Amino acid sequence: MAKWIDVSVSTRKLKLYDASKLLKTYPIAVGKMLTPTPDGNYKIINKQNNPGGPFGVLWMGLSKPHYGIHGTNNPASIGKKVSKGCIRMQNHDVLDLSSRVGVGTNVFIHK
Repeated sequence: MAKWIDVSVSTRKLKLYDASKLLKTYPIAVGKMLTPTPDGNYKIINKQNNPGGPFGVLWMGLSKPHYGIHGTNNPASIGKKVSKGCIRMQNHDVLDLSSRVGVGTNVFIHK
């Protein structure tokens, strides 16, 4: 079965599934009111280690340009609405998630 990612903006949780089986839940930060995280179905299109800046240890780009799932240099922000629309994770969590999913993984983002 195919793994996929479910992102709930309202609960600020990212859940990794294998078909219908929940594998893991991670706390996340999401976009603030002026720069909300976009709803929709996307795919992971690339991965970059140590992208620099505020993106922590890893960037996973989404099929929506300029949006991704990434680490953070501000771990206190996790659980809040603070990003420019990206999905922000603790660095150890984004590394764990990246080790479990590949390019092409579906990402479903909803309220």
